[in-house]
Amino acid sequence: MRDGGRLSAAIEILADVETRHRPVKLALKAWGDASRFAGAKDRAWVSGLVLDVLRRRRSLAWRMGDDSPRAAVLCALHVLWNWPVERIAEAAGDKPHGPGALRAAERNALTQPRDMADAPAPVRGDYPDWLEASFARAFGDKAALEGEMLAERAPIDLRVNTLKASPDQALQALAPLNAEPTDVLPTALRIAAPDPSQRSQSLEAVPAFSMGWFEVQDLASQIAAAAAGDIRDTQVLDLCAGGGGKTLALAAAMGNTGQIYAYDSDGRRLADTVRRSERAGVTNLQVRSPIYPDALKGLDRAMDLVFIDAPCTGTGAWRRHPDTKWRLKPGTLKQRMADQDAVLDHAVGFLKPGGRIVYVTCSILPEEDEDRVAAFLDRHAGFHITPATDNPRLVQHLTDEGYLRLSPYSSGTDGFFVSVLQRAN
Repeated sequence: MRDGGRLSAAIEILADVETRHRPVKLALKAWGDASRFAGAKDRAWVSGLVLDVLRRRRSLAWRMGDDSPRAAVLCALHVLWNWPVERIAEAAGDKPHGPGALRAAERNALTQPRDMADAPAPVRGDYPDWLEASFARAFGDKAALEGEMLAERAPIDLRVNTLKASPDQALQALAPLNAEPTDVLPTALRIAAPDPSQRSQSLEAVPAFSMGWFEVQDLASQIAAAAAGDIRDTQVLDLCAGGGGKTLALAAAMGNTGQIYAYDSDGRRLADTVRRSERAGVTNLQVRSPIYPDALKGLDRAMDLVFIDAPCTGTGAWRRHPDTKWRLKPGTLKQRMADQDAVLDHAVGFLKPGGRIVYVTCSILPEEDEDRVAAFLDRHAGFHITPATDNPRLVQHLTDEGYLRLSPYSSGTDGFFVSVLQRAN
């Protein structure tokens, strides 16, 4: 495809996302299905541009004085992809492929954009106005900066599966992809964010992936699992296991000792957990499916640890799912808060005296984080907060209460919240 055709495709997909309010993944798939002529490089190019626009939708519109998909695409090419204005003009005016010749107002906006210093914090940080108070509460005068970092492209983080390989072995296997160790966890590796206009190398092409040597898992998610501490020879319940990412991290930390139970209210999500656990060499896992009415029978007051990766708005993962921040509504936040209260209450019945709850969200909103913990402590006497980490590299991210709050700006990870709640003996 010529550049003009790629621009037109990106504008078309963004208009589809905006007018039909559908996830960008589905919009990209629909365009791909209808555009068999587009090669792999074309699809990567168009997808990269669309996602970059969604990450910066508000700030791009501010610079252009125009909130249309066309204006956003043109501005993204200039501001984010460093295209000269003349190259943009040439691609836009490429008949019959381009979206149409550059207008005088567009050229002026590209060459003399509005000053971002004059923009409100939600515009500079690229988040919805209705979340302004929540961002200010979480980050104070760094709210806009934190929003900007949540609009960056994310690296690819990997967790070395110590049931199958050592970090050195995994690094050697991943050498063609330029993986590097992190200085936070010995089992965490990182590959830099790929060029959005290029097709990235598939991790599944690395034979060690099929052998279970490593898993794709954001560093913050790995840190959250590590908050469980020493759990060898214990009984662990992963109450919101989903696809099993943290289940596998917990099982590896247990060294296949004790017993870990994986449960999720949506049984379809657990199907992948079984397959992944077999590849990872996990032998101490029981998957409890909600299709059985007594799925958690026998676990009452038997657990040393209940791990809750709570259902949440996912605001901490906007780097990876940028369209979700524009589809998030106040009603969704309210529902997630109710879900979080319910799952915390549910966890209590499974704990032994002296047992712990590790409560985790991939959200940066206080309403889903410390507010939910405070409400839980009001409802349940006999619990107290213990520090969520003693890792010297991470204690700087502990709040005064002992919660762990991570973000792209502060820790170079997705936005995560971790609280450890200890039950009295």
